[in-house]
Amino acid sequence: MTTERLTDRKRAAIVRAAVAEFRASGFEATSMDKVAATAEVSKRTLYNHFASKEALFAQILMQLWDRSVALLDLAYRPDRPLHEQLSALLLQKVAMVSGEDFIDLARVAITATIHSPERAQDMLQRLAEKENALLTWVRAAQKDGRLQAADPLQVVQQMESLVKGSAFWPQVTMGQPRLGTQAQKQLAADTAQLILSRYAAQASAN
Repeated sequence: MTTERLTDRKRAAIVRAAVAEFRASGFEATSMDKVAATAEVSKRTLYNHFASKEALFAQILMQLWDRSVALLDLAYRPDRPLHEQLSALLLQKVAMVSGEDFIDLARVAITATIHSPERAQDMLQRLAEKENALLTWVRAAQKDGRLQAADPLQVVQQMESLVKGSAFWPQVTMGQPRLGTQAQKQLAADTAQLILSRYAAQASAN
């Protein structure tokens, strides 16, 4: 058990070191040697945990995603107002894409995309395999008859475009400041209201 805990601690140290190096130097300039030195582990230990720099970066993205989807109870509730539920879900989404780590690593991922579209496509595919909480919620609300029978993927894409258009892309591409707590809540509430004004079934918006 002691060995297992030591292994877990070393893996965590590697991930922390990789996050710092990727944020500071970008994907291309970060080497496995550099990550091993920052994590204070041998290269052999590093490669025992991660076969490549690509695998290490993909793991970081997955951990960011896992942390974000664990923040709230995301299940659809037939006994709760739609706006209340959707605002809470969207607030989680806004908080995720507004996070400092997420924004910094997104910049790294975009750079990786430019230099190697194939590598970035693999990373994005792994993320896409994660169940989208918004998509699950929309499908459940449609099944319950409280949302119109529109294409659920289109509904989610519209929500994500509204969220990222204010809380993600301006920060990633133009260096605008991250949204504060109140601005995040307002964006989530406004997006929920806009989506429900279009897709809520008659008398189901509340």
